[in-house]
Amino acid sequence: MSGQFRYSDEFKIDTVAQSTERGYSVKEVAERLGISAKSLYIWMAQFPKPQRQTDQEAEVRRLKKEPTRVTEEREILK
Repeated sequence: MSGQFRYSDEFKIDTVAQSTERGYSVKEVAERLGISAKSLYIWMAQFPKPQRQTDQEAEVRRLKKEPTRVTEEREILK
């Protein structure tokens, strides 16, 4: 045996979330769970935090696309 453990993706995602979303340091999470900080950094790259857009950001994107859409509609009607 090589002495390596295989962790599930669910475990890895939860571990990454403890550091990225809950505010714990990488070192603290790694020590508490008995894994290396290097493994946690690898998992952070493997399972990046999904970017959540705020309502304002979504509205800004929609409004930026609006002139293009209106122009296309106008051209179709001509």
